[in-house]
Amino acid sequence: QVQLVESGGGLVQARGSLRLSCAVSGRTFSIYAMGWFRQAPGKEREIVASISRSGGRTRYQDSVKGRFTISRNNANPMVYLQMNSLQVEDTAIYYCAAVRAIGPEDLRSSYDYWGQGTQVTVSS
Repeated sequence: QVQLVESGGGLVQARGSLRLSCAVSGRTFSIYAMGWFRQAPGKEREIVASISRSGGRTRYQDSVKGRFTISRNNANPMVYLQMNSLQVEDTAIYYCAAVRAIGPEDLRSSYDYWGQGTQVTVSS
């Protein structure tokens, strides 16, 4: 089993920044590729960014490229999502997820473990 706990969400003005963190516990962290997803009201959960288990490769949804950065620390099991130049459209619940794979992995159904989510609200 793997447990994921997100933190760092909150209310921020447009063009501001937030850094989300995901603490990972349980089995060996380095065998899991990781992803950040988000779900806005009335919409499906979508991939935001994903990272390989080594941390060497990343992928991003087109709408966040150049603004968001995913990273991980395999020595101290954490995954981060640095979000800059936030837009109102980024408002959503953000979820951290893990999949036992080399990664990066963008398919939501591939992920085995999920956190409870953290709310990000961007005001205009």
